[in-house]
Amino acid sequence: MIEIKIGNEQEKQRLDRFLKKYLPKAPLSHIYKIIRKDLKVNGKRVPPEYVLNYGDALNLYMPEELIREYSEVKKPAYAKAKKQFTVIYEDDNILLVNKPKGLLTHGDKTEKKNTLVNQVVNYLVDKGDYRFSRVNTFVPAPVNRLDRNTSGIVIFGKNNLSLQCLNRMIKDKESIGKYYLAIAKGILEKPVVLRSTMQKDEENNMIHLSDESAPGLKVMETIIRPLAVNNGFTLVEAQLVTGRTHQIRAHLASQRLFIIGDIKYGSPQGNAYAKQKYGLTTQFLHAYKLKFENCPELFEYLNGKEFEAPLPEDLKKIRNSMFGDGKNGNNR
Repeated sequence: MIEIKIGNEQEKQRLDRFLKKYLPKAPLSHIYKIIRKDLKVNGKRVPPEYVLNYGDALNLYMPEELIREYSEVKKPAYAKAKKQFTVIYEDDNILLVNKPKGLLTHGDKTEKKNTLVNQVVNYLVDKGDYRFSRVNTFVPAPVNRLDRNTSGIVIFGKNNLSLQCLNRMIKDKESIGKYYLAIAKGILEKPVVLRSTMQKDEENNMIHLSDESAPGLKVMETIIRPLAVNNGFTLVEAQLVTGRTHQIRAHLASQRLFIIGDIKYGSPQGNAYAKQKYGLTTQFLHAYKLKFENCPELFEYLNGKEFEAPLPEDLKKIRNSMFGDGKNGNNR
């Protein structure tokens, strides 16, 4: 029998999910069998959906050889991830990083090791802010996600409580304002609020928009503000109210504002111009600013603060060439 004490990094998660992380090689059917027959929490049997509390004592009545077999830990993927991001802001609870374009936030079938998540975990391990172990089932994680070829700010929770709090802040849409810069072919004269529902086309990895009232579909909302107009192109600021897949790209395209370099939602003419003149082959979209307000107690110290990530140099040169070196203005 072994005993596991639940600490800050293990609390507030379901028992079955904790046990699957603790015994990663155990088949799921065995996890539920263990919960039924070989595990007690504070001396009692509990269901798989039991939510762990700080100080809980888990007793595993299993042979130690079987525990070792189920819990053998391979060298983590993050150990080989070389740092490509820059730090925008960091404290004990939160880390804001500037992700370069071309880097996946999470792994997929094409890349599992060199991801932003693995790079951040490796960075925190090297700093001594995080220690990987079988008991510490928490892993620092992002609460927002950027497409591979979208650059800009990604938010990470550095501990279990802050990650849960940040996820709630993202969900309630009242605490964290997320702002993007894009250059689009087409002219926008006035700010516009775009609301619609979306449906994912899994085969083509695209979304299709429908009327806001369409039943059973996810609503998405974006506020678009023109910052500068020149030669048939508009520099826009897009503020996310919701955070859906490809939201800004699809919403802008619905207004005949096609982000340059965007091969999925952009226009052939705008993309050809951007490639020929600037060598741009990926979308000009950058998550450049966060605003914190109405934060819960854990993050009250961030109320009223803003953080910005500078444009990558190649995008900065394009913006300056098309609209001058000022971020705002209305250069026709």
